[in-house]
Amino acid sequence: MPIHENHITRRAALQWCGAAAAIGIIGKSSLGMIWDDQQAADVLAPLPISLAQWSLHRTINAKDLDPLNFAKVTAEEYGLDAIEYVSTFYRGKATDEAYLKKLKGVADDHGVKSLLIMVDGEGQLGNPDSAARMQAVKNHYKWIHAAKYLGCHSIRVNAASQGSRSEQLKLAADGLGALAEYGAKEKIGVIVENHGGLSSDGSWLAAVMQQVDNPNCGTLPDFGNFMLGDGKWYDRYKGVEELMPYAKAVSAKSRAFDPVTGQETTTDYARMMQIVRDAGYKGYIGIEYEGGQVSEKEGILKTKKLLESVGCVAISPKASSPPAKS
Repeated sequence: MPIHENHITRRAALQWCGAAAAIGIIGKSSLGMIWDDQQAADVLAPLPISLAQWSLHRTINAKDLDPLNFAKVTAEEYGLDAIEYVSTFYRGKATDEAYLKKLKGVADDHGVKSLLIMVDGEGQLGNPDSAARMQAVKNHYKWIHAAKYLGCHSIRVNAASQGSRSEQLKLAADGLGALAEYGAKEKIGVIVENHGGLSSDGSWLAAVMQQVDNPNCGTLPDFGNFMLGDGKWYDRYKGVEELMPYAKAVSAKSRAFDPVTGQETTTDYARMMQIVRDAGYKGYIGIEYEGGQVSEKEGILKTKKLLESVGCVAISPKASSPPAKS
C-alpha cells in the first residue's frame, strides 16, 4: 500500500532517516544504501498508523460506543485516517446494505479509510470435514462483499484446523486457497493472522502461505499473538520475520507499558519495526491495544506515541467538505 505523498514529503523522510539513524531506530548502514530522495521516501519514509477496532472492544461491549461511529471516534479522538473493523461487532450486518451505507458514510464524512475486516466465528477454514470446510469458506463470502463495499483491501481470517501438523497445513491451505480464489474475483485479499494454535507458529503459517501460493492470500503479522499453548511461546521476532514476506497488514499488539519509559513491556517496538522495514513493507501499522493496565483510550494513545517514536506517523484525516448552501 503506497504512502500518502501529500502528507509525507521526501525532505521529511530524509530528515526522519537521519534522526532515526542517530538514535538507533535504523542502522546507519541503511543510509549508505540510499541513492536519491525518491528511494529514501520509498524505503524509509514513516509508516502510517491505523486503528484496529478490537482496541475498543470493552468500550463497545459496554455500549459506550456504537460500532457505527468507530471511524468518527478514530478521526476525532485519535487523529488517525484509517481503520480495521472487527466482524463480531457487526453480526447480521454483513449483507445489510442500508447499514453498510451508513457505516461507509461515517468513514467518508470523517476522511477515514476502511482497510480491512477482521473476521471471526465463521467456521474453520481448515476443518477436516470437506463439506464443513467448504461451508466455512462460503460463510466468509459475505464479508468479502462487505469489505468491497466499504472500500477495504482485505479481510483477515483464521487458519484453524485439526490433526497433525502436516495434516493441518494441508487442510488450512486448501480452505484458504479456495477463499483466496473467490476473493481475487472480487479484488479483495484474504490475509491470515497468527491467532492461536499452529497459526502462532511462524514457520508453520509461512509454510501454509507457500502451499497456497496465491498472491491474493497473505498474512497479518501480530506482534504479540505467539502463544502456542501449555505455557509455550513462539519467538515473536522470529515469527514476524517469517511472516513479513507475505504481509498485507501489520498489527502492533500492546498490552502493558513501562511507567517510566513508555515502552511496551513484552515487545521491543524498535526491533519489531526494523524487521517490518527490512521486509520492504510500506503499508499501515495497526494499533491493537488489548491490555487492562490503563483505559482503552489511554492504551491507544500510548501505543500511538510509541509507534511515532519508532518511525511511524499519524496521518490527519481529511473530512469530506460539507455541501454548499444554496
